[in-house]
Amino acid sequence: MNIHSASEVQLIYILDNAVLAWGLAACGIAQFSKLIFELISNKKWRPGVLIETGGMPSSHSALVTGTAAGVGLQLGFNDPIFALASTIAFIVMYDASGIRRSAGLTAAKVNQISKENIQNFSAETRLKESLGHTKIEVLVGSILGPSIALPGILFIGSPLHLLQILGLVSV
Repeated sequence: MNIHSASEVQLIYILDNAVLAWGLAACGIAQFSKLIFELISNKKWRPGVLIETGGMPSSHSALVTGTAAGVGLQLGFNDPIFALASTIAFIVMYDASGIRRSAGLTAAKVNQISKENIQNFSAETRLKESLGHTKIEVLVGSILGPSIALPGILFIGSPLHLLQILGLVSV
């Protein structure tokens, strides 16, 4: 007989959440792929892109669309929770390609003006320019999310299920 503490039970619940796991996996894969896009497009190996916002593809878009698709798969695409997840996904993607993108473009202009007019303009006073995404970066991320999450949920399942198959845990 297995007796688990309350914290162990909560961890088991989290590990058994395939939608969360595969949404996060889609986000992580999208973020990691930025390293490859950076290498191809700029011919630079820049591991810093792994912790930066902006760039190809949008990892936020991959996260929210992968999660929304997983919710739809598990609960049904007619479920109100899927509607909520989809609405949040659209807001995040709209924000990334609209407001955050505009803020980044504004920061670039301010940096340019400051560089031209301030003698001691340095890297510390520079505003972050890579904040949002182009529409194509958002689109690629939004396709990547469900492309990773749905097969993962269907063919592998939750991390707990995978650990059970590998014989690493028994619940």
